[in-house]
Amino acid sequence: MTAARSGPAFSVLDIPFSTRGSWFDISPVVAEKTYAEDLHLVSHQNGMHAVLRLVPLGAATGERIEARVETTPGLLSWISAGGRIDLSYESPDTVRLRGSGLGISVDAAAQTLTPFSGTYFFRDPAADAHVFTSYETGRRYRVTVLSGTAAGTPGTQTLGSGLRGLAMAAEADGYWEIAIEELDTARPPYTSSATFDAIVESARTSFADFVDQVAPWRSSDTPAAELAAYVVWSATVRPAGLVTRPAVLMSKHWMDKVWSWDHCFNALALAPGCPDLALDQFALPFDHQDDSGALPDSVTHSEVLHNFVKPPIHGWTFGHLRRRLPTPPGPAELAETYDRLERWTDFWLTARRAPGADLPHYQHGNDSGWDNATTFDPERVIETADLAAFLVLQLRELAHLATALDKPDEARRWTHKAEETQAALLDQLWDTDRFVARGADTGDTWSSSSLLDLMPVVLGEHLPGHVSSTLADHIKAHLTPYGLATELPTSPHYLADGYWRGPIWAPATVLIEDGLRRAGHERLADDISARFRALCETHGFAENFDALTGTGLRDRAYTWTASSYLLLAEAHAHRDAR
Repeated sequence: MTAARSGPAFSVLDIPFSTRGSWFDISPVVAEKTYAEDLHLVSHQNGMHAVLRLVPLGAATGERIEARVETTPGLLSWISAGGRIDLSYESPDTVRLRGSGLGISVDAAAQTLTPFSGTYFFRDPAADAHVFTSYETGRRYRVTVLSGTAAGTPGTQTLGSGLRGLAMAAEADGYWEIAIEELDTARPPYTSSATFDAIVESARTSFADFVDQVAPWRSSDTPAAELAAYVVWSATVRPAGLVTRPAVLMSKHWMDKVWSWDHCFNALALAPGCPDLALDQFALPFDHQDDSGALPDSVTHSEVLHNFVKPPIHGWTFGHLRRRLPTPPGPAELAETYDRLERWTDFWLTARRAPGADLPHYQHGNDSGWDNATTFDPERVIETADLAAFLVLQLRELAHLATALDKPDEARRWTHKAEETQAALLDQLWDTDRFVARGADTGDTWSSSSLLDLMPVVLGEHLPGHVSSTLADHIKAHLTPYGLATELPTSPHYLADGYWRGPIWAPATVLIEDGLRRAGHERLADDISARFRALCETHGFAENFDALTGTGLRDRAYTWTASSYLLLAEAHAHRDAR
């Protein structure tokens, strides 16, 4: 199935306009939960920074004019009764703009320049262009006039405070055109033989090809597939700084990092159609694995954080990943992954097991990925059933990899450790009809109303039947019309926008749906999948969702949500085809 060349329309208030490989986007979102009146060029190098403000200007007055913004993959437009401005990516670091009947002002977003902050503006005579240099991003933004007339360049070489920028006059009977580049120190003057229309067509074709790769199964039964693909495609950046591989950021809003479990869901969604990009997603955090074997909490352009970790879902992930890849990984790839997973597993078995303990512990809710889940209310340094379950699956995956690499003794060792850990999980944390958490220091135990306590269902076929059935019954109580609430809605701790204390999240949905299906609870798994898919089709791809209204919350363009939709929609499409 071929995507319409224009692709799906979307609101730039929800999803940034960008392209695969770029480190900047065009959006009114200029900081966490902060929306500007005008669209900005927002860079994600050295953090999230609004660099340039893009303001449409009326022909008669040369002043700011209200214009409707329309966006599809490949083309962003400001439209008013007097004319229009179009913007498209020529390459990951260059956008072209063309206008007729409207002018545009390209201004530094920061109006104050100090010796250590802000944006300096000058004309570069060598390139016949105007340049903004940003302290915050450490990059330059060069504006080259291709046709039309610059109406003014206020603030050239100005220090201190003031307006800095370039204004293009409206063309009533023709077009003006400019190029804006994000660059390092210098490059040859901008030239291009491509027409604006050819640039738009190329951008649309690039996206259409990507959709055909990642969602060839899409149909009217999966109406959000193309938009989900756009969220992933447009949030992908090329290698730069500490990002060692092409990477899918969680968002090109403020959640502009790769966290060390979020990446797993993007890898799985990309695997059948973009296997190399999928393997890069899986491997990226492992490129920053420390001497203890721990993965970083997160990676982004100029920062790698090690103050927390994330749960060891990587064995579960790689087991699914190698089955989803069109060509199975070869011996060298398997050996590298085996080594990395072994070190990651040893971290949990050594650094995160107290003396004499059979089970590992988290040191804070952040380590679990469920930052403020009510499981962590009594204590933070705790042994939890989800952690033990993920570790069991990772141990089993190590056994599979050892077998594939002709290491039978190691395969037997990992299998024994998996069985030993699962036995400890059931013996020490299963209490009649539920799993409990236990303080690593105190030994106190408790249960909560968090969905996190039910996450051991991810063990699927490895769970005793009565345990998986009991967990399935408890999971049903978390179901709202929109999906799985992370805290029981009847709990006194439930909060509509409480992060992990109520809202619906994509990773919990995918992990639980998979575990239920493997445990034989297919009808419940089907129901969970259908509700989550309908949620995304109605409310988009937010970081999380109000469990009782479906409203998208927090960052509204989150890639693991989009990838989770693609995973569940693909599986649904294939089940329907049987």
